[in-house]
Amino acid sequence: MNKQAEDRKKAGKEPLIRITKRAELSVRGARLLRIGAFLLALAAGAIFILCLGYNPFLIYGVILSGSFRSAMAVQAMVKLMIPLLISALGITLAFKMKFWNIGAEGQIIMGAIFASYFALFHDQLPHPVLILVMLVAGFVGGGLFGLVPAYFKAKFNTNETLFTLMLNYIALNTIVLLRDGPWRDPESPGFPKIARFSANATLDRVFGVQAGWIIGLILVVVIAVYLKYSKQGYEIRVVGESQATARYAGMNVKKIVLRTMFLSGGICGVAGVCQAAGSDITLATSVAGGVGFTAIIVAWLGHLEPLEILLFTFFFAVLEKGSTVAQSTYGLSSNCASVLQGIILFFILGCEFFIRYQFTVRKRGVR
Repeated sequence: MNKQAEDRKKAGKEPLIRITKRAELSVRGARLLRIGAFLLALAAGAIFILCLGYNPFLIYGVILSGSFRSAMAVQAMVKLMIPLLISALGITLAFKMKFWNIGAEGQIIMGAIFASYFALFHDQLPHPVLILVMLVAGFVGGGLFGLVPAYFKAKFNTNETLFTLMLNYIALNTIVLLRDGPWRDPESPGFPKIARFSANATLDRVFGVQAGWIIGLILVVVIAVYLKYSKQGYEIRVVGESQATARYAGMNVKKIVLRTMFLSGGICGVAGVCQAAGSDITLATSVAGGVGFTAIIVAWLGHLEPLEILLFTFFFAVLEKGSTVAQSTYGLSSNCASVLQGIILFFILGCEFFIRYQFTVRKRGVR
């Protein structure tokens, strides 16, 4: 980008439109811009719905009310929130340090694998002990999987974005290997699968929903306090701002990177435990189900703040559940619901760009 700008200057030409850094907006200005983006998203979605031949007010009404029309609907919405919230909180730790952890999918899967070992082969343990062991095992599994790219980043300065992304496929195919090999359910001679967990290895239900929602809320508080008030949280922020400054202040940057990525991957691993032992009641290739990628958007929209992440997780769950109800009520295809979600996300994410940057038009007569 800098080289192109220099080349233009050498050629004596100024671009007609440039992207420049915006002066910092006030809190009120940023809030108004976000509200405007949301209203534009609703308007664009309404046009899309009209093109399909439906009344956008009715569709939006069903999406909004669909998540709250019954106790069962609310429970289903909370169930959607659990892995998304926990994995978004895990990603937040790495992103605060500007370590671009795109491997939450793999860390969720690895946490589920580690926990599933105890659920399948040590389910004779007392229920509270077994659940605690599964949660710890899931945390360790996800954390170790997060340590791999962190080590190579700290040692060889590898690209963590590609590294963590590629590890997702290794984790996914590890499940395939276990499913088709040593962990295959002997009572399933046809389609290969891993056996269902016993009741002893299943997360308890609280108010009709697996207890993962309690874990998620506890993590919101713990991570908020950890990032804002602990020494390690301060170190994460400093390393994220400038590694050179961190080194000048006497911080061990490599140690901080390794520790933070272990915590980041470990929390994502806990999301895998909640999904496998709370929702799926088995280990399947769908245990992550794209949650790790959606969590990146949620964490980013929440400005890496746990309470805001909780709010956006709720919004995503309502949108997901409500779209499902709209599909069944009006016969909309799943693709239409996905397009509608994409339109809303496009405007919300685009808004974040305009909060930080602006387009500058070349003044007349300037070449």
